[in-house]
Amino acid sequence: MDLSQSNNDYSEVIENDRAHVWHHLSQHKKYETSDPLVIIEGKGMQVWDANGKQYLDAVSGGVWTVNVGYGRESIADAVRDQLVKLNYFANSAGSIPGSMFSKALIDKMPGMSRVYMSNSGSEANEKAFKIVRQIAHNKYDGKKHKILYRDRDYHGTTITALSACGQNERKDQYGPFTPGFVEVPHCCEYRSQYGECDDYGVRAARAIEDVILREGPDTIGAICLEPVTAGGGVIPPPEGYWETVQEICTKYDILIHIDEVVCGLGRTGKWFGYQHYGIKPDMVTMAKGVASGYAAISCTVTTEEVFEQFKANPSDPMSYFRDISTFGGCAAGPAAALENMRIIEEENLLDNVTRMGDYLLDRLEDLKGKHGNVGDVRGKGLFVGLELVTDRQSKQPVDETLAQAVVGDCLAQGVIIGVTNRSIAGFNNTLCLSPALICTKSDLDQIVEAIDNALTKVFG
Repeated sequence: MDLSQSNNDYSEVIENDRAHVWHHLSQHKKYETSDPLVIIEGKGMQVWDANGKQYLDAVSGGVWTVNVGYGRESIADAVRDQLVKLNYFANSAGSIPGSMFSKALIDKMPGMSRVYMSNSGSEANEKAFKIVRQIAHNKYDGKKHKILYRDRDYHGTTITALSACGQNERKDQYGPFTPGFVEVPHCCEYRSQYGECDDYGVRAARAIEDVILREGPDTIGAICLEPVTAGGGVIPPPEGYWETVQEICTKYDILIHIDEVVCGLGRTGKWFGYQHYGIKPDMVTMAKGVASGYAAISCTVTTEEVFEQFKANPSDPMSYFRDISTFGGCAAGPAAALENMRIIEEENLLDNVTRMGDYLLDRLEDLKGKHGNVGDVRGKGLFVGLELVTDRQSKQPVDETLAQAVVGDCLAQGVIIGVTNRSIAGFNNTLCLSPALICTKSDLDQIVEAIDNALTKVFG
């Protein structure tokens, strides 16, 4: 496909975009003198812009979403067929795709049993927070209402989701925030708070217990954690971390809420990131890869024990979960999600993620050996970060403009990569890679070669 040879003229599209579209995560002053990037088509892992330039997308739609790649006609057909039959009915009633998808999803999540559908990761996490608060009210006289979140983790863009945000630049200027959210320390071993130690994972988890004891265990209702920290620097958990977190939460009767918005549906090589670590969550939230961006859908999944608490007292008209998501009733979402799941399963994409993820980490370790500005390579499956530093001895983060220059040079080479963006002051220095689950060694070689060239150009 060579759109550069097309007769299509997208100048009107570009000008309308410049005049009327308010882009996400963008300072728009630059568009007064340069054109915005407008993506017009995608196929597999390739996308084309309005000028006909072709790119290899190494971040699955820019924000870790298009897990099964672009141009999947079977998903589009499933959505079209469902829209013609029934496009929408509020999820106070059921639907065929909602029912079938919920069963298929629960089959992949032993120990979980109930699926609450909405339309974004932020909303899915809000539902989980509301569940915790309502349980606190009905079971603990409102006292066990606090929710722990982790430094560097991110759980969404609404005010309450930002109240649980461990990234200061994402939340600055948007307060005051919802009370009752308490931060616990991060678990980035490369940035160890304890110096060199053999038991970093256990120590990082025990730091959570210190916060629980400080706040009072009888005030803590839940902890919300990403299985692998995403936008805060792609941070996989250190050895011993999750086992200790599970032990602590069981000890103090604290619900475990796993935010799988990024890691869910295959990104790490299992259906869900938490499944690598033997965790038994009470709630799991997901969005992005659930339908690979072909339709908007998110889910808040709970155990039956959590669900049962909302029907325990039917004589009380306030006892059930009095929540609704308007677009949680869109039938296109679960229809797309069902087909997305079928593709992952029938094409053995989880196995591909494991193989290609190992290959990518090996290639990037080689890159680290070549470039002194690569301080750390880390990740899980096809979810990888490269932290850039001025030198490895000091681990001083590079200025974020240099990290962005690497991204810009890769873009000029026709490869789209990501970088921590307006996340943590002084630490927006990690390159982020999350290619589609369908990627090949050839795709990954092209990505690594582009980064190699960009590092050489930016740092010499």
